[in-house]
Amino acid sequence: MMFTPFEPKVNFRYKLHMNNIPVYMIKTSALPSLEQGEIIIDYINVDFKVKGKSRWQDISVTLYDPITPSGAEEVHNWIRDFHHNSETGIDGYAFPAGSGYKRDIKIEVLDPAGVPVETWSISGAFISSANWGSMDWSSEDAKMIELNIKYDYAVLS
Repeated sequence: MMFTPFEPKVNFRYKLHMNNIPVYMIKTSALPSLEQGEIIIDYINVDFKVKGKSRWQDISVTLYDPITPSGAEEVHNWIRDFHHNSETGIDGYAFPAGSGYKRDIKIEVLDPAGVPVETWSISGAFISSANWGSMDWSSEDAKMIELNIKYDYAVLS
């Protein structure tokens, strides 16, 4: 067997571009995943399956929460200004793009020189849940924020 040299993609070389959140705040991000539904066709003693609806699965993202700029504030502002304002009770519109709560985000997988070699363009993304973490007198861990992102679809290029 002949050996063919290759450079593998590694999990720690990526950038997530999401709203006004600086890329260096992103600690972890799932990549898009797709689930194909099924339709079962019953016929006498047997059944067979055909493809049903395609559903893109949620993406989980973990952010560092630095003092300045505040990660907690950036997430809260995105929710308050576009999703739901708790003080007024007003919800935002999904569209138009860029001024509604749905946003396009991008995940770039990088080579060793920092050049994108794979780009996931994620359309219609919005925060479905945000967890600003917890405080603990006995912990020395950095404070994190956990987000669950729903979206319409993703395209790999």
